Amino acid sequence: MENIDSLILVEKIGSNNNIALITLNRQKTLNTLNEEMLCQLKEALLSLMNDKSIRVAVIYAEGRSWCAGADLKWMKSLGEGADKLIEYGQETFALLDAAHFPIVAAINGYALGGGMELALACDMRIASEKALFGQPETTIGLLPGWGATYRLPKIVGLGIAKELILTGRKFPADEALKIGLVSAIYPPEQLRDKAIELAEQIASNAPIAVQEAKRAINKGLNASLEEGYKAEVEGSKTCFKTEDIKEGIAAIFEKRKPEFKGK
Repeated sequence: MENIDSLILVEKIGSNNNIALITLNRQKTLNTLNEEMLCQLKEALLSLMNDKSIRVAVIYAEGRSWCAGADLKWMKSLGEGADKLIEYGQETFALLDAAHFPIVAAINGYALGGGMELALACDMRIASEKALFGQPETTIGLLPGWGATYRLPKIVGLGIAKELILTGRKFPADEALKIGLVSAIYPPEQLRDKAIELAEQIASNAPIAVQEAKRAINKGLNASLEEGYKAEVEGSKTCFKTEDIKEGIAAIFEKRKPEFKGK
């Protein structure tokens, strides 16, 4: 794990040391995002994207807040220069889409404003029973600027997304599960282990196939059916060239667990 003074801690974990645990570490301010924290998150993501051993990442935080959004004191100090903040946050969150590995948000506590947008940028989300969500920007004279207006409708549907963003109301984990924002909720003390368990399940699969599946899903979200099919064909061609598909098929016939190498 990195220096304890870091706002973003990164640790390799898992049975094969191929899962990255990214821990938000600014609990004194409820893990609100300022320029330094965004910069460290961006640097951590870029470093992990250059590490081909990483198969999955989990973003986690201890305490009562996962991420309570942008640091309002920092935002207030920016004045008319806030557009640079918005663009920098967008660039940072875009890396979660661009990463070759899937990213799991394990949300234990507040996920508000930019914090919820960080969760939306992850590939999947699970939460503790104490998680609290919301896009409250309109209640203070703003609108979401780090991707919620784009990502939230795709995840929960247009009508629900508009209702959540335009009212700015906060809502609990059970509602997040009901609308499909998260896929599972757990007691707080179990969340970290459950997130790692999910990551281990993904990491045990053929890594190139997982990467190509993520790429095809993301491409298909903004494409026609024909373009979605094309993305599947391209991904399948890549997979058929790998040693992993040979190993996967052999393991079925030999009635054993496959050992994928990512080749």
